[in-house]
Amino acid sequence: MIPLSCGQIAEEVGGELAGVDPAAVVDAAVVIDSRKIEPGGLFVALPGEHVDGHDYVAAVAEAGATASITARPIDGSPCIVVGDVQTSLGDLAKYVIGRLPDLTVIGLTGSQGKTSTKDLIAQLLQPYGPTVAPVGSFNNELGHPLTALQADENTRYLVAEMGARHVGDITYLCRITPPKVGLVLNVGHSHIGEFGSQDAIAVAKGELIEAVVPGGTAVLNADDPRVAAMASRTDQPVMTFGEAPAADVRAGEPKLDGDGRAAFTLQLDGEQHLVQLQLVGEHHVANALAAATVARALGLTPQQIADGLNAATLVSSARMEVTRRSDDVTVINDAYNANPDSVRAALKSLVAIGRSRGARTWAVLGEMLELGDTSREEHDAVGRLAVRLDVNRLVAVGEGARPIHLGASLEGSWGNESAFVETIDDALQLLRAELRPGDLVLVKSSKAAGLRRLADALLEEASQ
Repeated sequence: MIPLSCGQIAEEVGGELAGVDPAAVVDAAVVIDSRKIEPGGLFVALPGEHVDGHDYVAAVAEAGATASITARPIDGSPCIVVGDVQTSLGDLAKYVIGRLPDLTVIGLTGSQGKTSTKDLIAQLLQPYGPTVAPVGSFNNELGHPLTALQADENTRYLVAEMGARHVGDITYLCRITPPKVGLVLNVGHSHIGEFGSQDAIAVAKGELIEAVVPGGTAVLNADDPRVAAMASRTDQPVMTFGEAPAADVRAGEPKLDGDGRAAFTLQLDGEQHLVQLQLVGEHHVANALAAATVARALGLTPQQIADGLNAATLVSSARMEVTRRSDDVTVINDAYNANPDSVRAALKSLVAIGRSRGARTWAVLGEMLELGDTSREEHDAVGRLAVRLDVNRLVAVGEGARPIHLGASLEGSWGNESAFVETIDDALQLLRAELRPGDLVLVKSSKAAGLRRLADALLEEASQ
């Protein structure tokens, strides 16, 4: 963050100083986790259902924090006291971004692929100027301003991933970081339980396009009708990507290699360049095209973009992360999160890799959350798809995932090809007993369903 005095911070967030010198300077990171405080840093004491940040204000002061933003004075600790701590975090980030006129903000959203695309964009831009991007999926009302506060006078690009659970969420995030380039990847089923329909999701995602600043560019998926229609929500230039013939950026002849990595011809500005992605899954072709379009909007040449895509690697873990164990069992850890669209893409990648290797395929699937009234139907459809794709073994984990097993059983004349287990430990026990060398295992669920613990256990066991 740019150095700021406590007096400046208090003025910008509408706070009052308590036990702190107005001239004291914050010149290290702003954090909400007391364990990450550094000397000269600022601690934001968020109240929580189980943990109250105010309980750690004294400890961070002792560790060298210049001050804490709090909702009340803490005896003996330097504080900036505000009415609403979370709102003040956003206000501070907005102020800092406003102090950086040479910073280019790239905002992106979508129902799936946000984090992988964010990582690709950051890797494309980094060689051309210092770039800040969130770690993992730091994309909500807390993670977003914390990421923005990492920018300073030297930062050229800020890649801002934006998630939404309600209409208005992205508008709020864009007020903190007004985007010069706004990218919408897709409108799927993620959080449909909160929004009620895909049309409502489209309304929320399109807020990003409405927020693109004058002189900026909107980047839209030409293959998603709800996204393509967002062109009407901005007066700024629009660039498109996808398979549609009219798309500005296209991929010719995509193919998967034996490890499930896609190669394609990048078609841009009348030029064609070969791209071999290091990321697993055909769905990354669309992510790469989106990143390429953003980079082109910011002035990179087609050759620079192709070179950057060829060099890009997996950054965020548990997203089609492929690891071969010492016993020749391969684990595809895609358990960071899940929705119907991403599960379908993961299953198709599993089968494609399995076919190229001649491997027996396992799909170990947990519940997809926040699907509302469509939950049973969507889980059932995933199970039926596993049968149609000819996945060799299917394991549904947890009561919420039971319809996956039932859908598979009704779709085909399966016997023990599909199994339902109640717990992660039960799934681990089944896999221990039945996995054999050469098998390929996909592990995927929504984050809260916890199958990442299963993927970690599968990998840890082989290393012992």
